[in-house]
Amino acid sequence: MSSPAIERILGGPTGLGTSGLQLRPQAPAPQAPVPQAPAPQAVVPEVAAPAVTVPEAVVPEAAPAVPAPEAVAPAAPAVEAPAPEVPTASAAEAALVEVVAVEAIAAKIGVGTGAAPGIGTGSGALDALLDGFRLPSVPSLAQLLPASAAAAPRGGKPRTGDPIPGLYHHPIAEPDPVRVEALSQRIKAWAIDEIELYPPEWEKDFDGFSTGRYMVACHPDAPSIDHLMLAARLMVAENAVDDCYCEDLGGSPIGLGSRLLLAHTALDPLHTTGEYHPAWEASLGEDAARRSYRSAMDYFVRASTPSQADRFRHDMARLHLGYLAEASWAQDEHVPEVWEYLAMRQFNNFRPCPTITDTVGGYELPVELHALPAMQRVIALAGNATTIVNDLYSYTKELASPGLHLNLPVVISEREGVSRKKGYLKAVEVHNELMHAFEAESAALAVACPVPSLVRFLRGVAAWLDGNHYWHQTNIHRYSLPDFW
Repeated sequence: MSSPAIERILGGPTGLGTSGLQLRPQAPAPQAPVPQAPAPQAVVPEVAAPAVTVPEAVVPEAAPAVPAPEAVAPAAPAVEAPAPEVPTASAAEAALVEVVAVEAIAAKIGVGTGAAPGIGTGSGALDALLDGFRLPSVPSLAQLLPASAAAAPRGGKPRTGDPIPGLYHHPIAEPDPVRVEALSQRIKAWAIDEIELYPPEWEKDFDGFSTGRYMVACHPDAPSIDHLMLAARLMVAENAVDDCYCEDLGGSPIGLGSRLLLAHTALDPLHTTGEYHPAWEASLGEDAARRSYRSAMDYFVRASTPSQADRFRHDMARLHLGYLAEASWAQDEHVPEVWEYLAMRQFNNFRPCPTITDTVGGYELPVELHALPAMQRVIALAGNATTIVNDLYSYTKELASPGLHLNLPVVISEREGVSRKKGYLKAVEVHNELMHAFEAESAALAVACPVPSLVRFLRGVAAWLDGNHYWHQTNIHRYSLPDFW
């Protein structure tokens, strides 16, 4: 395609939220300060829009700053923070921009032209492109690349608290103990005092879940404990629904659809007549699952923009759909094909957790960028990979449950006629392949669309995956590894 044609496509307006997606060197963009939240502790640090150096193709021009929305502390009155104004474009134009950008950069630096594995091979040009995206307190984009990760040694029997041998992952530093302690105290007070989540006999399991350590590890760029509480409440609520409706604490596949639908109205409220509204309102306090959903969502809505809240509702609908598929198989005692199981796990997975990284971080990924097909693929790969981490670390825990509990190692073993050990080790390989795909495509998307909020969102998702692995690896109260090495 000719240079004038590329310039016309990239010059906007585009559906990418900026006309600054250009294949050329760019002058440093002005800083995009984030306004402080009105309540104490909910102060979002200033994040400078990093300068991006892209291989030369056309004349230099400065990229516009991307404004970040206001983050509101959970205790504040409900405030609808306006979503950033983003130019719209047809899907065809947005897709064409993406294709042109990726192909042009690939031609310059050799990505996808036979250099295995494409991205993450130590290309100096690519390193130079990615270096400008580093932000304080957030893992650098280089950590999205396969070459920067560490797989556990394959030899020897793992000790308690060791990672799974051969599992591709990024080790992280211990979470800030001050933040962990503060968050742990606040989330427990919320669970006991505000919503009466659990009876005294469940306290040991609640403490053993280590919600504070989990969320601090997964959200290293959260500006305050208030922001971390947004993620912590939702995590506890989601776990309560899973335990109480589906699994450990009285859950059953029988009648699950009805229970999940009614609980979902705590996230996506019923709009009905005055006659029937009070009965629905009263139902939200009938059990711990609905109380936790309602309270956690109320806080989240007050701190997020309308589009962020709607994104979360849709991701939770995906999760509940996956619950129902798994419940159907349990009722029928059906073992799905491996691909069918993976399809279910794309819905029954961690997706709602990393995709709130921008809300917890005090900024917003514009809806147009979130909707990009390339972004949706990256998010799906991330959710699929990190959910298999759960299948692998919870394997022995699930073996102890009644009946045949489905997870990827078990389904591979049953459907492909191999031993449990071979099924487990193949599941490790499936995870690793998904992680490599997630990292390579994240890096390609960041290079093709160097918008600061998009790059930060990708790093936030990657950081969540690292934190999720850390939590599974180190939570010896819940998990232990099988004797396969």
